Amino acid sequence: MHHKPVRKAVFPVAGLGTRFLPATKAMPKEMLTVVDRPVIQHVVDEAREAGIEHLIFVTGRNKSAIEDYFDRQPELEQALAERGRTHELKLLADVLPQAGSASFTRQQDPLGLGHAVWCARELVGDEPFALLLPDMITQSPGKRCLAQMLDVYNQTGGNVIAVEETTPEDAHKFGIVATGAGKDPVWPITGMVEKPPKGTAPSNLYIMGRYILQPEIFSLLSRMEKGAGGEIQITDAMVHLMGQQPFNAVRHQGRTFDCGAKIGFLTANVAFGLARADLGPELKVELAKLI
Repeated sequence: MHHKPVRKAVFPVAGLGTRFLPATKAMPKEMLTVVDRPVIQHVVDEAREAGIEHLIFVTGRNKSAIEDYFDRQPELEQALAERGRTHELKLLADVLPQAGSASFTRQQDPLGLGHAVWCARELVGDEPFALLLPDMITQSPGKRCLAQMLDVYNQTGGNVIAVEETTPEDAHKFGIVATGAGKDPVWPITGMVEKPPKGTAPSNLYIMGRYILQPEIFSLLSRMEKGAGGEIQITDAMVHLMGQQPFNAVRHQGRTFDCGAKIGFLTANVAFGLARADLGPELKVELAKLI
């Protein structure tokens, strides 16, 4: 069965990053580095690895550093070329999106994730799209999370949400899915609840910031209904859409780090550092000394 291809990805990067002040006073939290690339680059890498052609960033004020990062720096390139730094030049070339393949739109008011996604509606148009939360970076043994999801989407169509297991005592911090009968790692989703009160979570599977959504979500978001925290929540719109279209959960074969929280960010740096052939062995030695 042929399903409309997923060509575009939306990155909501308008958040303030208050948990990382003072670091984020003059710099977007998405530009904080995990080892040697900004958090947002790790997430973009995952999208590109999955075959995404068009990157759509929903930005806010003081986020121009993200636009500059995904653009050329002629003076820097010239200085590197003059010094024969071909390795660094190649690094810069590798992270540069093709001309016209990155779009930026503003979310003027911080009205929630659902509203940020709605801001991308004209750029996405009438086709399915991926949504990647830029605070969450994934590390997978084989294919990365979005590529795993697209493998499932190409068979099932509809909407696909990546999940991971959490502990019952942490379930109240996340969006949790209720699932029907399926076969690991794919289950039909029968319900979703955003931050369920302690002890009420329908499962231990939490939504970890990767979605493939059909364009019908936009008309639901356009109602601007406020949910938890007085914000327009993507979860609420998905619950409405579930009445009309199939939703499947895919258990991510890998690990997610929440770089919007200090512990997640520090852990990500260690995990990605250890995974590097050029840094891992030395970092292990240094960590052993510290611990």
